[in-house]
Amino acid sequence: MPTYQLSVNGKKQSVDVPADMPLLWALRDVLDLTGTKYGCGVGSCGACTVLLNGKPVRSCQYPASVCAGKEIITIEGLSEEGTHLVQRAWTDLNVPQCGYCQSGQIMTTVALLEQHPQPNDEQIDEAFAGLVCRCGTYARIKKAVLRAAELNKK
Repeated sequence: MPTYQLSVNGKKQSVDVPADMPLLWALRDVLDLTGTKYGCGVGSCGACTVLLNGKPVRSCQYPASVCAGKEIITIEGLSEEGTHLVQRAWTDLNVPQCGYCQSGQIMTTVALLEQHPQPNDEQIDEAFAGLVCRCGTYARIKKAVLRAAELNKK
């Protein structure tokens, strides 16, 4: 089996995985980073979203081999204490119900705020198109995005 060098949350990691293994499984099963969730396996729901070179991607759709040499940030890489401004906004507004999709929602928000520090409704809707929350907390998610943008100003 080939070995790939992945940069995950600022640390270089060697993984011995098949070339076609999705990044999601390399993160969860090999590196034991279980904050990234398996939702649908076909890139439709967004539960598995991570940042790849700063862009939100569905990790179930990217082979680990393609990610070698790129910077991967998972939910665990934002803040060990949960103090990243987006995590704080989620906590302030008690966003999660079941919480399953939230790491993907949070990672999408981080990327959105990097591109648009003070996003408008259209930019938020565009960034979140296709992300699924089974519990339907979309209104709370949007409020948390706006709260994170507010915290981002300070």
